[in-house]
Amino acid sequence: MNIPQIRLQSTPAELGIQTTPGRMDIEQPRAELDIQQPAGKMEIERRPSRLTIDQTEARADMDLKSVRRRIEEYSQQGYEDWLAGLARVAQDGDELMMVEHGGNAIADQAKRNSENPMYDFNIGWIPSAGSVKIGYDPGSVRVNFEPQKVINNTRPQKPTIQYTPAQVDISLKRYADLQVDFANLKHVGINYEQEI
Repeated sequence: MNIPQIRLQSTPAELGIQTTPGRMDIEQPRAELDIQQPAGKMEIERRPSRLTIDQTEARADMDLKSVRRRIEEYSQQGYEDWLAGLARVAQDGDELMMVEHGGNAIADQAKRNSENPMYDFNIGWIPSAGSVKIGYDPGSVRVNFEPQKVINNTRPQKPTIQYTPAQVDISLKRYADLQVDFANLKHVGINYEQEI
């Protein structure tokens, strides 16, 4: 039995897609460095230390005196001896003036003038303790420092950017197609029959 048939055959459309990826190039030039550091200003004021040793009295204790000091001491001693002699002569004269009050003035004066004086002396050190004078001045140091600021003339550089955008190309590779086919199909009319 021949059943009439309509046959449909379709071919879908086909798209072609081609992509070009995007590209970004970034270049960063180095910054131009210009940094200067001026030297700091420093001032130092120094007063040197000083050590003084005075051994004049120690040398005098050992009888090593300067001519000037000997002259001063001899003149002072002479003046004191003159005053002491003047006082002794005045005292002796006063005693002799008052003979009438009794006493033996001439014998007392002779005895007094003939005796050696008594000196009080125990132990002595040459030179005597504390005769060397030591003085010390430590001096001073004054430091004045003035720092200087950094001079920075650095210039940054902008980056160089190149950008290529992505691209998509779409094309129709094949059109859609529909084929229609008939089988066992007859057209029957009045006294007419046709096979399609």
